Amino acid sequence: MAAVFAKARDEGRLAMITYMIPGHPSPDESDAIFDATVEGGADVFEIGIPFSDPLAEGPTIQRVSFQALENGTTPAKCMDFARRARQRHPDLPIIFMGYLNPLLAYGIERFATDAGTAGADGIIVVDLPPEEAGEAKRVLGEHGLDLIFLVAPTSTDERLEVIGEQASGFIYCVSVAGVTGARRDLSASLPEFLARVRRCSDLPLAVGFGISRREHVEALQGQAEAVVVGSALLETINASESENRPQAVREYVELLTGRREA
Repeated sequence: MAAVFAKARDEGRLAMITYMIPGHPSPDESDAIFDATVEGGADVFEIGIPFSDPLAEGPTIQRVSFQALENGTTPAKCMDFARRARQRHPDLPIIFMGYLNPLLAYGIERFATDAGTAGADGIIVVDLPPEEAGEAKRVLGEHGLDLIFLVAPTSTDERLEVIGEQASGFIYCVSVAGVTGARRDLSASLPEFLARVRRCSDLPLAVGFGISRREHVEALQGQAEAVVVGSALLETINASESENRPQAVREYVELLTGRREA
């Protein structure tokens, strides 16, 4: 991941982090859709592990998680997806994103072993507080996995200091006090929030929750190192016919990265 962020910085752009959940819209389509994000310019890829109670997610990811679960997606199948993705794209950073309950059910030691073997680089555990993360951080680190934390505009400076000491890989900055979902405009207070996070860590900052337009990416230039696009990408998938989905995804990511004119 460090190499990817450094490359994007040298090229004067933000790194593009894309998110999808294996098994959506169907298990047979997931690999091709993943490849399409890479072709469109994704620099880092988040593999969402579907969960029945996704507290941080808005309606889009809630529906997609439910559909993936209905289609039989499990943490083990997410590992298989990551393994295949790593084989096809050996230099692309891959991180998991999920919730603590499935991680505990899978077993942290087993998860770290399997994720490391699959070629993953890190994991975001949305609801794991830093005060309780010591054991997970140790076990994941032994298998070369970064534990990536989220911070929000409501995070106090004291809490940002705690997370800054614990985090590795990058810090995921939630752009709003709310759940995931594509939004028209970024918060006017976002620059101040990012400046507060910057004072607490030298790690790259990635901004997510609401990123859906090229204008959002451009507005964050010089304030963060990366953007995360999830709900808007999933909505693009849902709005496309099956045979056109890879092309629609590639073109959408190209728009976000500036490779394609609107």
